Amino acid sequence: MNEVLLRSLTPGVLAILVRRGADFAAAEDAVQEALVEAVRVWPADPPRDPKGWLVTVAWRRFLDATRADTARRRREDRVDEEPAPGPAPSVDDTLQLYFLCAHPSLTPSSAVALTLRAVGGLTTRQIAQAYLVPEPTMAQRISRAKRTVSGVRFDQPGDVATVLRVLYLVFNEGYSGDVDLAAEAIRLTRQLAASIDHPEVAGLLALMLLHHARRAARTAPDGSLVPLAEQDRGRWDTGAIAEGVGILQTALARDRLGEFQAQAAIAALHADAQTAGETDWVQIVEWYDELARLTDSPVVRLNRAVAVGEADGPRAGLAALAALDASLPRHTAVAAYLHEREGDPATAARLYAEAARKAPDLAERDHLTRQAARLNDRRSQ
Repeated sequence: MNEVLLRSLTPGVLAILVRRGADFAAAEDAVQEALVEAVRVWPADPPRDPKGWLVTVAWRRFLDATRADTARRRREDRVDEEPAPGPAPSVDDTLQLYFLCAHPSLTPSSAVALTLRAVGGLTTRQIAQAYLVPEPTMAQRISRAKRTVSGVRFDQPGDVATVLRVLYLVFNEGYSGDVDLAAEAIRLTRQLAASIDHPEVAGLLALMLLHHARRAARTAPDGSLVPLAEQDRGRWDTGAIAEGVGILQTALARDRLGEFQAQAAIAALHADAQTAGETDWVQIVEWYDELARLTDSPVVRLNRAVAVGEADGPRAGLAALAALDASLPRHTAVAAYLHEREGDPATAARLYAEAARKAPDLAERDHLTRQAARLNDRRSQ
């Protein structure tokens, strides 16, 4: 495989797709998928016209993605912006499709990636960010999943755990990303909770409701991010909080703890505090300990370091942070916050600026840049 040839052809193929009407991001995703397919096919069957082959395959990938996105948008148009309380009356084809894409022939991670791409409407880049892996790696994983299920009968639905993982990641992208999928994820999780008696399904639904309840307060009128401690809690949806807490309490009473119940318990403790100063950080650290035991996730340990810094002081938080990989996303932002709490504005300002350069989206980048500017202005006065 001539990788130099592939790299040289990529800009021209991308330009052709854009001229044909594809938006740049979608065209880029399609070209990346075509390149992955070329790496697989060309060694055994090299094309006579490499550029023409890439254009054809990329355009087909773009059309497939567009059709999936159009179908998703039609489903979203049928639901209100805010999720309605109460169980859904029936399970629709969308939830069934989630189960079918979680095919037993796929590993759980591949099934999640395939479903997010094919049904959830997320781009390869968004899925890669959720999994903390490079975009080409995720493109290859999705392509392998597609090859694995090509020609198989979709009559063996996957397991609940895989579907929950997909719904959780779709909700997260809708909650914090560029595409609004949060309400759709809540709708589907309601349907799942109405059809399956499973404490982790209830835990996920509670978690979604508790996070969604804060949505109106998460951004200022100018679109800038508002940190949790600074949010106007009067704008939180108390109905959604009460429903989420009630669902969580019922699930926890069954004594079958899972990661979504633990996350929901942390969200409930935040929601229960009338002010940021009244937050029970000691109990939150205990729940993070449970969550770390259940998942062994570096992201969980990063969030735990923040909680330790609030419960036991910033020096303890920095000690917990020091045990983690510094390349972890948002590690630098957490370090900046804890150094500011520790009374070291110079280090905090430098780290905020560094974190801004690494931020995955514009809103977070702007927020971190403002934090650095605030500390630098204070030091110059």
